[in-house]
Amino acid sequence: MANYSTNEFKAGLKILIDGDPYAIVENEMVKPGKGQAFNRVRVRNLKTGRTIERTWKSGDTVEAADVVDTDMQYLYREGDFFNFMVPETFEQLAASKAAVGDGAPMAQKMAPFAWSRCGTACRCR
Repeated sequence: MANYSTNEFKAGLKILIDGDPYAIVENEMVKPGKGQAFNRVRVRNLKTGRTIERTWKSGDTVEAADVVDTDMQYLYREGDFFNFMVPETFEQLAASKAAVGDGAPMAQKMAPFAWSRCGTACRCR
């Protein structure tokens, strides 16, 4: 699998931390007056949606996450599930409110959504 160096970090990059896929939300390069430079990175877990902050020394490498991003359209809500469709293939998927996360209140019919698939878990990004 591919690895990313800390100098390649940018918002939206998908990485693995402790076996879980994360997306980089914010990256700050810090060069203290004394000592080695480091990256202060805010990442969001793609399975749970939880955001954490991590630091890496300059030059460290992190494993890339095996994540597929798909553009989908929101179709309708059925109880606690939201139904989406891939416009190119007309494939339909249902996702729980927890998986949709913060995008749930803003869901409008036929609105485009960006979707991240990592293994068996899915999450709107």
